[in-house]
Amino acid sequence: MSALDHLSALLAAAKRAGADQADALLGSGASVSVGRRMGKIEEIERAESNNIGLRVFVGKRSAIVSSGAVDPASFDRLAEQAVAMAKVVPEDQFADIPDAPPPDDAAALDMDDAVEPSIDTLMARAAAAEEAALAFPGITNSEGAGASWSRSHVALATSRGFAGAYSRSGHGVSVSPIAGEGVGMQRDYEYSSSVHGSDLSDPAVMGRAAAERAVSRLNPGRPVTAKLPVVYHPRVAGSLLGHFTGAINGSGIARGTSFLKDAMGKPVFAPGISIIDDPKRVRGMRSRAFDGEGQRVERRALIEDGILTTWLLDSRSAAQLGLKTTGHAARGTSGPPSPAASNLYIEPGTLSAEALISDIKLGLYVIELIGMGVNGITGDYSRGAAGFMIRDGQIAEPVAEITIAGNLREMFMHLTPANDLEFKRGTDAPTLRVEGMTMAGG
Repeated sequence: MSALDHLSALLAAAKRAGADQADALLGSGASVSVGRRMGKIEEIERAESNNIGLRVFVGKRSAIVSSGAVDPASFDRLAEQAVAMAKVVPEDQFADIPDAPPPDDAAALDMDDAVEPSIDTLMARAAAAEEAALAFPGITNSEGAGASWSRSHVALATSRGFAGAYSRSGHGVSVSPIAGEGVGMQRDYEYSSSVHGSDLSDPAVMGRAAAERAVSRLNPGRPVTAKLPVVYHPRVAGSLLGHFTGAINGSGIARGTSFLKDAMGKPVFAPGISIIDDPKRVRGMRSRAFDGEGQRVERRALIEDGILTTWLLDSRSAAQLGLKTTGHAARGTSGPPSPAASNLYIEPGTLSAEALISDIKLGLYVIELIGMGVNGITGDYSRGAAGFMIRDGQIAEPVAEITIAGNLREMFMHLTPANDLEFKRGTDAPTLRVEGMTMAGG
């Protein structure tokens, strides 16, 4: 039986058990990962999984059951358990299974690399990254390098007639060299991920870049507390977009627990700033043919010319707010849908990263963030950081064990992007400069 055949059988079992409505999700996949450290193989792992989930509705009551075994002989039992659970839980007036159109063509998104790399290929990728890092002057040790491959298959069917499926592949390489000796050691890292193996960054280039940064971080200082511009390296700049999408998540808006709950249609970022969510990007890390409720997905400007244009909504949060879903439902087999972004990015600016820094008399260049000190209700922001001081428009000495703080409302309004955007992570940003933050040091 195909995945959709399994789901059709499970929905039929739900109907026999007394469900008024139901939807079913099947997720299967395989993954391989290898790791090496200091030239020696440390791990080779392969994992395979199959999971199936059923959500049933009895009136306005619902329940979810899931299983790691996709066995049609067990479907009646699963359905009976789900219906029995649904009958004893409180009603939810907002939860429902929405009508959904036929799915878009997943093949157009080119999300599945037909070539599964061999173990030797994965080991060669990891070796190239680590060997390039170890060859760099000043590198004394390594936390290791790794390479991975995965393929997953998602299928969704509902009692309202929707049925769709798509597959996705993923390749990854990472490396983390160490510079220095004893208590003065410093580490850094580099990684690359892509849907197709041909789109991975050159592992040797990655190894050298990580090694150069690790050496440059030796002997960090702790600067005095100051209020200054903070510049985020692209690998950490995307975290600000994560805080933004958390604040426009429809579930939080419906509860009134977001610092942006009253910001619809108002300026949230400076004029000229646009933030895009694009689930239809070809070979995108988070592309999808439909959302977790079978709804059509589309490219949206969440921020346009600084103005907030939409919430991230699934059908439940949309119903709570008296709106329509935006096609942002995400889910697994054991939980209900909830809103989430897909391929998220901030559009690049016009200045190079060097030009963005050039007029800063005293500032901070952040390359690593620690902790998650963000209050989603107030927007208060405080995170541990490491990086380099900026002096007279130039990257200067390394610093560590510092804290940067501000309020996200103010930070968003005083944010400037550089022109060095690259699509590498799923949530992507160019170098970002934020004015007027507080740096707490020694």
